[in-house]
This record gives sequence, structure tokens and C-alpha cells, in this order.
Amino acid sequence: MRLIFATRPSALARCQTRWVIDALQRLHPGLTCEEKVIPTQGDRVLDKPLPEIGGKGLFTQELESELIKGAVHCAVHSLKDLPVDDSSGLTIGCIPIRAEVRDALVAARDLTIDSLPQRAVVGTSSLRRSAQLLAVRPDLQTRSLRGNVDTRVRKAMDGEYEAIVLAGAGLTRLGLEGHVRQWIPLEVMLPAPGQGALAVQCRAADQATLELLAALDHQPTRKAVTAERSFLAGLGGGCAVPVAAYATANGNMRLRGLVASPDGKRIVRVTGEGPDARELGTLVAQQAIAEGASEILAMGAMQ
Repeated sequence: MRLIFATRPSALARCQTRWVIDALQRLHPGLTCEEKVIPTQGDRVLDKPLPEIGGKGLFTQELESELIKGAVHCAVHSLKDLPVDDSSGLTIGCIPIRAEVRDALVAARDLTIDSLPQRAVVGTSSLRRSAQLLAVRPDLQTRSLRGNVDTRVRKAMDGEYEAIVLAGAGLTRLGLEGHVRQWIPLEVMLPAPGQGALAVQCRAADQATLELLAALDHQPTRKAVTAERSFLAGLGGGCAVPVAAYATANGNMRLRGLVASPDGKRIVRVTGEGPDARELGTLVAQQAIAEGASEILAMGAMQ
């Protein structure tokens, strides 16, 4: 059996795809895999903040197109980049065990969020991270940060920013965790829905590929991220305002969600528990809306 994997050209995307390939080949001796590198819009446009060039799908649409055409069997995505609704004819064949879920502060000096100088410039590509930073340190100046993970780390080390904040999973996968000055507690910064998890996408009708991928699926991770993505879907799916969610699936599921204004001045925090992942996400989203998230979401829709 031979599988062709679509992957983005960044070092992190290639690393994640290689990890999936190696894991599958250990599970299925004799399986042959190869990569097809495909740049996406998010890779090509690096001189603008992400919210200015589009929402979900910036890093996935071109890979999905190759799948739909039948040019590849699978595509490996960071799950947080994947829209909550499956593209027609495609499905998530497996979600492997989740990696580090927290965000990390990277800086040239030994700093934490609390010890950053007054009005320090902090780089981030994420409205979610920016809003949660400003909620605890409204004096900080958050500025757009684009580029691959290693490029972003280099900008922090060179002093272009006092610090930067990015997903810890990318740092650990690339062996760059030595630059982390603070693993930001979940009580301070909730992650994006699906953060730290990978999604291996394939055609819904490709039964042979689905059977191979099933061996790599991690059910506790799938349940947790399903609840998180259901929360996002319950708020409208492609939210233009900061949304965060984190679920645990040890026994009865627990989900924490957050909706914030971009300046961090208005934050709705909600929690819920329940046995069914999709239902839990929907109920917690409804709770957030009832507690004022709808006003924040409406503000985002007008921008």
C-alpha cells in the first residue's frame, strides 16, 4: 500500500507530516509513504496580519484541493487551522494523541508575562493571544508576528520584540523549547480550539486509507477537540473575535471556553461538564452567548 501526503512547506508542517508517516509505518509494516509539498495562501502572504488576509482555511484550502482532485491520499494539518465544517467529500481520518496544549512566552531575556517591562512590545499572530495578554497586562503593546516558527523565534532572540507568544506544540516538535521563558498557565491563557492536535484529512469514500489511519486515532484527544470545535461552531464557526477552548476527556468531559474583545477589556469565561463531546460544546457555547458573548461577537462582525 502507498500513501501520498500533502504538506505545507514550513519546517513545522514537514515535521508534523513526517511524524504521522513514521507512526503509520510503525503500525503498518510495508506501508510506503511520500510527501507532496504544497504552499498555501498563509505561506505566501507574510507581510500582513492573519486577520487581514482571511480566516480559517488560509493554511488548508490548497491541500484540500489536492485531496479532492485525487492527487494525494492524505493531508496533515494543525487541527486549530482546520475549519469546523468538513469540506464536501472530505473527513478527518484520524487525530493522533495531542501534544503540548499551552502557549509559550519566548524572549532573549529571562522574562515572564508579569515581569515584562511596562509597555513592552510582544509579538503574536493571534487575536486570541493578544486579547488574553492585554487582559492581564493592559499596558503591553501587541504587534503582528508572521513567519515560520523558527523565524519568529529568531526575531525574539534578535530583539525585534521584547517577547513573543506562540503555540508550545510547535516549539516542542521542532526542538526549540529551550527558548521558552514561560509556559503560560491555562488559567492565564486558554488555547485555540484544537491547539496541540494534528488532523489527518482524507477523502470520506477512501475506505482503504481510512482503515490505515484508524490505527493512529487517539479517542480521548478526538473527544476533547470535538468538544472544543463544537464550542467554536456554536459561536458561529469562523469567529472574527478571540475565542479559546480547552477540554479534558478523562471520564466525564470538562470544557472551558472563552470569548473576548480584541482589547481584552471584555471577557466571557464559561465551563461545563457532560458525557457527549458535541453536545457539551454546543451547551457551553449557548451559555457563553447567554452571558454576553453575543455582544462581543456582534462587535467583531461589524469590524
